[in-house]
Amino acid sequence: MTKRHTRLFFVVGTSVFAAIFLGLTIHSHMRFGELTHAEAITPQVIAGKHVWHRKNCINCHTLLGEGAYYAPDLTKITQQRGEAYLRLFLRDPSRFYSEQRHGRVMPNMKLSDEQITDVIAFLTWVSNIDNQGWPPRPIVVSAALPDATAANAATAASGDPVALGEAVFRRSPPACFSCHSTTAGTVLVGPSMAGIATRAATLIADSSYKGAARSAPDYIRESILNPSAYVVPGPTFGAGGQSVMPPLGALLKPEEVEQLVAYLATFK
Repeated sequence: MTKRHTRLFFVVGTSVFAAIFLGLTIHSHMRFGELTHAEAITPQVIAGKHVWHRKNCINCHTLLGEGAYYAPDLTKITQQRGEAYLRLFLRDPSRFYSEQRHGRVMPNMKLSDEQITDVIAFLTWVSNIDNQGWPPRPIVVSAALPDATAANAATAASGDPVALGEAVFRRSPPACFSCHSTTAGTVLVGPSMAGIATRAATLIADSSYKGAARSAPDYIRESILNPSAYVVPGPTFGAGGQSVMPPLGALLKPEEVEQLVAYLATFK
């Protein structure tokens, strides 16, 4: 290649890639409003963004990949946890985590109810941004299980519905394991699943139960799809008659719900 060819190659190559970069940049900016649902940016969302920055939340958490990596990414947190859980958590994180039991702790930011509502509105807006599937594997906030537990059993041992249901339970999302233990007496964020089938059979026969279930599997299915149909009494299980657990119908296929029911119904 002569010097003339080299110069020509440099000029043409640089021009082509500069044009591609410029075109992609312009195209991205033209779609920002659509991808971010700019029409949904209300004064409350903006107020929540101000709270997010004033409290330096970004010093520990990430949103859309921006921020520190000391604590979990919160890009989809409102879809993963729901408003009721977040409201209860933000009022007093120590009710959910402790440094002694979990090896970590989030400080109480002393947020007012108005600030909590604003932050949740901001995080809800963020969670609805079309981020083209990023992050590829959501970092779900886990309550207390060791990492090894979460990493295990993501694949079913067989095609049996119970084995498939256990794989769904251990998978993230929905990350059921992050809030529910399967050990008797071990309460994470939600009730332990140990003995749930026996408890359910007793509960649906009790006059305090107002749900629609007529059997233990019905109750488990109802709890997955409509957690607020009956809120189990507990300090971190619900607030204002609403369960802190989000409905999982949008995350799970109908057959996955039935597999999860089959698995949990074995805990008697």
